[in-house]
Amino acid sequence: MVAGERLSKRQRLESVFAGGTPDHTPILGGWIACPRHICSLAGITEDQYWQSPVPWSVRAYQALGADGLVDVFVPKARDDFRCVDASDYKHADGGMTLEEAIAAVDAMPSPDEVEARFDFPAEYAAYRQGLVDRQALCGDVVWMPANWNAGARLVWYEDFGYENFFLLLGLYPERAMKLVAVGGAIGWCQGRLVARAVEEGLFPRALLFGADICTQRGPMISTAFMNRYYAPALAHGLEPLLRAGCRPVWHSDGDVRPMVDMLIDCGVQGFQGFQPECGMRLDHLAKKRTREGGPLLVFGPLAVTTELPVLCAEEVRARVRRAVEFCRDRMDLVLFTSNTINPDVPLDNIRAMHEAAREG
Repeated sequence: MVAGERLSKRQRLESVFAGGTPDHTPILGGWIACPRHICSLAGITEDQYWQSPVPWSVRAYQALGADGLVDVFVPKARDDFRCVDASDYKHADGGMTLEEAIAAVDAMPSPDEVEARFDFPAEYAAYRQGLVDRQALCGDVVWMPANWNAGARLVWYEDFGYENFFLLLGLYPERAMKLVAVGGAIGWCQGRLVARAVEEGLFPRALLFGADICTQRGPMISTAFMNRYYAPALAHGLEPLLRAGCRPVWHSDGDVRPMVDMLIDCGVQGFQGFQPECGMRLDHLAKKRTREGGPLLVFGPLAVTTELPVLCAEEVRARVRRAVEFCRDRMDLVLFTSNTINPDVPLDNIRAMHEAAREG
């Protein structure tokens, strides 16, 4: 870029995605889980917010100066800040017996059938229209929604419940292999949608995806299992994205370090979801490269647990400057948070994070 040239938000993001140097570090938004903050930023009342939360949220991110949005978080209820509640959070127990879960897996179509039955023209028409409509709402802020089923779906506890899912993996290897392979077929189909949108210029050249499969002590599924069964499915599922030049960025809470090398070998180009208290920090990735030998792409690394809720605004600015400097000549950086920004994060810190990004 020409010295002193001011880039558009899309140009700024695409510059980083292409490994270039933008006019300043871009920043992503979409995960503020506090209507009170959204109202303050948009200059509205909470009654106005709840009448139309998505457009008002977009206005708030525009006021902050966000370059892109990976989502627009809307709490489940007016007096809450979560997107799920006890009535629909089925991860722990969906009411299905183990026998019913086994039967459900057996009844699933094969991976080849999943791909053959995928009506790409119809699915893409709907996906494309959704992108166009939301981008019109976002204005100059780039709409780049996460796609959690792209690549290869890994977790199925929303369908079967936690206990059944892990029992399937541990006691029924043939069913476990089928789940992983079907997840790869689903990811391949989803990747085709994003890839076409990238080719048409409707989606930028990076996608947030991944799975919450790690605790503070590491993956909940053995790395041996994932290396043997999940890695081939993920590599297959990422093919459409990589062919289109779209960089897949993996999200995971917890300690994802035991999975990093496997994910990179499969084609993952970057990471998001840094939790320093779990050991997942920028310095762990500093010497790693993509399988093609290029720098990793980072969406992060500000923690919503140990940094944003407890630091003062000037300390937040210092953390942003430190991240920008650390990533220089090491990794491609788009500033973002590790997870949703809950009400315990002061609004001044959110503003400071965005202001510091524009300075560096």
